[in-house]
Amino acid sequence: MSVAVTEGIRIAVTTQYVPQQSLPQAKRYVFAYTVKIANEGGQVAQLKSRHWIITDGNGKIEEVKGPGVVGQQPTLRPGEHFEYTSGCVLETPRGSMHGTYQMRRPDGSQFDATIAPFDLMLPYSLN
Repeated sequence: MSVAVTEGIRIAVTTQYVPQQSLPQAKRYVFAYTVKIANEGGQVAQLKSRHWIITDGNGKIEEVKGPGVVGQQPTLRPGEHFEYTSGCVLETPRGSMHGTYQMRRPDGSQFDATIAPFDLMLPYSLN
């Protein structure tokens, strides 16, 4: 699990390998990740966009940017949280992800909430 807190926004990520969608012989490894975004601060914040940096086991980097997450731009009041699950496909059995969510306050100010790095790997895989 990875956890980071930026300006009262806590982002926690857990991952799992999805063997039923993976085809190792074709270099296709599917991973699911569940993200919980919790507003532990005192101000409202809306998630406007995402920026992911995905690195596979060969060092190949892919960047993903776009509006919202899973088609939504949730607004979180203090004490509220939003959770979703998404996935990514790697050509290697191991990789990592990290990034940011661009958040906006009601006064129009913005900040990048950090998504701490987390590993994507097959269970029991060490290298």
